[in-house]
Amino acid sequence: MTSQDMSIVDHLEELRWRILKSLGSIVLMSILTFNFANDLVDLLIQPAMQINSDLNLQVLTIQGMFLLKWNLAIIGGIIFSIPVITVQIWKFLSPGLYDRERKILLPLILTAFLCFILGGIFAYKVILPFSLDFFASMITADIQNNFSINYYFSFVLSLMIGAGLLFELPVASFLFSSIGLVDPKFLKTYRREAIAGTVILSAIITPPDPISLIIMSIPMLILFEISILVSWFANKLFQNQ
Repeated sequence: MTSQDMSIVDHLEELRWRILKSLGSIVLMSILTFNFANDLVDLLIQPAMQINSDLNLQVLTIQGMFLLKWNLAIIGGIIFSIPVITVQIWKFLSPGLYDRERKILLPLILTAFLCFILGGIFAYKVILPFSLDFFASMITADIQNNFSINYYFSFVLSLMIGAGLLFELPVASFLFSSIGLVDPKFLKTYRREAIAGTVILSAIITPPDPISLIIMSIPMLILFEISILVSWFANKLFQNQ
């Protein structure tokens, strides 16, 4: 049965099974990831152990560490299930697409995933150490840096996820350009406004010190220039469709 021959009920039924398969993969991968939760905890606390200032992490509730490990397991389950989720999205959408769109969809999804991972790695390797060192250095006399492990991980994951989303700028440029909302001329015209917006977004996900702001702003400005090239490519690709 082709996509054109399927009724709305058939489409909803297929969508339901695609979602169930994706959720099943997330549950399975979360259970598997939980077995390596200690390794994930060690990995994520390494930046805190390598800064110049003293920083102590504490569990403040009885069930705190257990819940933390399960939260990490669920996040890991979602990340490790992305290939399965990607395939399910591809199988659901591809029958209703043109040949050109069908060829682009899967690489576009994989590119979005890669950009997100690169943003997370950049935050972990570059922004996070500077951020932790900055906040830990704000300590005053007779006060110790004893931080809740749960708040620490919330800060780390928020920073990594935020950077991952910001690194999706080229992908967003491609999508918006492909449907005619933006073009290279538009992006160039509003380059100054985009630079100001980039600095503001960078300031939101980084601590209020100039070093971290510059560190985050530089790759964002580079990504914006890449987005102009991506927009030009998308316009050339879809203008004759």
